[in-house]
Amino acid sequence: MKKLVVKIIKLRSPYFTIDDDLNSGAVLQFIWIQLWSIIRGFRMLLSLRNPKGMLLGKRVSFFNVSKIKWGKFLRLGNDVYVSALAKHGIEFGDNVSIGAFSRVIVSTSFNNIGEKIKIGNNVGIGEFAYLGGSGGLEIGDECIVGQYLSCHPENHNYEDPETSIRLQGVNRKGIKIGKNCWIGSKVTILDGVEIGDGCILAAGSVITKSFPDNSIIGGIPAKLLKTRTHENQSDDTCNVLRHQSV
Repeated sequence: MKKLVVKIIKLRSPYFTIDDDLNSGAVLQFIWIQLWSIIRGFRMLLSLRNPKGMLLGKRVSFFNVSKIKWGKFLRLGNDVYVSALAKHGIEFGDNVSIGAFSRVIVSTSFNNIGEKIKIGNNVGIGEFAYLGGSGGLEIGDECIVGQYLSCHPENHNYEDPETSIRLQGVNRKGIKIGKNCWIGSKVTILDGVEIGDGCILAAGSVITKSFPDNSIIGGIPAKLLKTRTHENQSDDTCNVLRHQSV
């Protein structure tokens, strides 16, 4: 039974294995959950869209589905909401996983719709994420992300003290996260930030400025702690906790 499960899951995650100590009851329950996730994925046929092996948790909902594109084996956990109120929509690559209770929302305003959200291949994002896309959000391939990631590619204007801030409009620059990044739990990334490839973002950090490739960063506001090299790749300076999904 375990060998069959591994063989099937490897179609989505080639490096997947099952611990030898895992009991058969847990394996059977896992199979049951995945089966129902696949069945719920077939609801996309009602929108005349190919689910491409999509796995949907309970109470997943979409807004403006015609502006949403996805690759093979998109996995959305329970109570995920995806809203593509956008100029350029939302695009998920192959083997993307987004944890339960997350929100993927380009914009909420009908009078000033946002740009886009683009998530690359083999990206895993933990539960309770908020991915905003008003000014544009891009996450590169192979990124692994802990719970409660929060991305906000938009700022309110506030220069006029005589006018309510809510009436002064917004400015947008966008957020870009490179490939192969490890983002810890409860990281917040603000507008205008670009994160290079291979970066590590320590848990709880607030990222207010850009960093180059292979940076290890942390703090509030975040600063450069060190740069990854072959000599220190095993260093645990950041004590980052990650979430990894099947």
